[in-house]
Order: sequence, then structure tokens, then C-alpha cells
Amino acid sequence: MTITLPAFTPAQESLFLTLGGRALDSRLPHPFLGDTMADEILTQVGYDLAKFPALTRKLLDPKTKVFDIAVRAKRLDELVRQFVARHPDGIVLDLGAGLDDRMFRVDPPPTVDWYDIDFPEVIAVRRQVLPQPTNAHTIGADLTDPHWLDDVPNHRPAVIVADGLVVFLTQEDFVSLLNRLSSHFPSGELAFNLYTTYAVWAVKHLPGMAVIAGGVANPGFNEPRQPERWVDGLKLIEEIFLTRASEVAELPPIVRLTSRLAAHSPAISRMIGTVVVRYGF
Repeated sequence: MTITLPAFTPAQESLFLTLGGRALDSRLPHPFLGDTMADEILTQVGYDLAKFPALTRKLLDPKTKVFDIAVRAKRLDELVRQFVARHPDGIVLDLGAGLDDRMFRVDPPPTVDWYDIDFPEVIAVRRQVLPQPTNAHTIGADLTDPHWLDDVPNHRPAVIVADGLVVFLTQEDFVSLLNRLSSHFPSGELAFNLYTTYAVWAVKHLPGMAVIAGGVANPGFNEPRQPERWVDGLKLIEEIFLTRASEVAELPPIVRLTSRLAAHSPAISRMIGTVVVRYGF
């Protein structure tokens, strides 16, 4: 089956950065994540990863190119898996899900309802390339629309993840979204990769990110407790630094040394590495 892709906006096209990173990781002899379905989806849609030189530049070490994308996906998977183990009747929301097959990596019990939310154009493609189990649901909507949550049950605990999304929301829209989510459910957790002000600058200015730079809308924030001041009842549970990940041991010596030196400092780890933050509400 041939997939005809619509004309995506820069924010929507960012899904191919994360999809491509997971796909390339799966081709490694010893992958970090091992998401072979991502590679199948990438092949099926026929997207040209040359648009993301950060993934395709031959001079870069293959493991270094995919480390941040693959390992942060792995950490988010682990957080979701732990939550549904504690709440087998819970709800999972994957915001800006793109063509991510996280549900199949996590493999939740059938009592868990899983919602993948993204723009209608993205969801239309998603429905063509991903299976749809009975407990899987897709919602095609702009996350800034206050009404998309009307279709999601509000009486069960929820875990909400967002991989690579925050940078494409204005701060006002991001804060509004956090407040709507935390007030919709009786309790739950929220996890996403933190974009510091430097990380936002990098997405906007590095040549390897030019195809999605126009979609950047968030200024970023450097203090992980900042969302606690935006949302009543939101509490930081943990900050996961990928500079401290066990997978760092598989990187080339110079990258490994840099990560281990940065790991001693949360501030430096946030500046040069990927950070996953988890909150409870």
C-alpha cells in the first residue's frame, strides 16, 4: 500500500524526526530501543530522512545520532508501563503521538484505554499505517482546542506523555493544556522531555533542524519546578537525566566522557543533554 502524505506544517513534520530516530536505532546491531515497527512505518510512508541531516550525516557515529530520541522514548515507555501496572484500569494519553507505536512497545492490558492525539492530518495517516486494537483510540484535534478532552473519560487515573511536543506550543497554550489535563482527571502523572531555553535555541538555529524550525513556539524553561507554579496541585516527582543513563556506556569514548562529566551537574545536564520530567497531580 502506497501512502500519500499531506503537506505537513513544520510542527507536524517533526514526527518524522522522532520516527526516523527510532527506526535508525532499530537497525543497529545492538539498539537502545529496538522499535522495528518504527522502521516498517518509515518504509511504508516513504519519508526522506535526508531532510534531517542530524540523523543522516555520515560523519556522526550511528549510536550518537539516535541516542537522545531512542533513550528518551525508552524512558517514557518505562514510566507508562509502571503506571499501568499500578493502575490496570487507567487511561493513557499520548499527546502529539505522530506515528509513534508506543502502545505496542508498552503492551498494556486490555483494561487500559489508550488515546493517541494529534492533528487530524497526522491521525489520518496514522490510521493507515498502525493497527487499531479495541482499547486504542485516536483523536484528530489541535491540542489547543479546549474541547478535544470531551471524548476522554474523566473518572479514571491517567498517565499523559508528550515526546518532542512542548517546543511547538506557545507558553500560554502549554500552561492552559496542563491545567485542562490536571483538572480533567481525578489523579495521574504527566511526563515529557524538557526543553530548556538553550534547547529551543538549538532547534531554531541548528542546520539539521531547519525543516521544523519554523514551528518552534515555546521559549523553553530551565527550572523543572516551574510547571508547579503554573498548575495548582502539580508536583515534580522526578527528573531523569540522560547524561546519567546506563546506555551512555555504549556511546563513543569522547561522548561518553562528556556525558559522565556533565552528569555531576543538573544544570549542565539540562543544557547539553535530554531530560525527561515526571509530575504527579
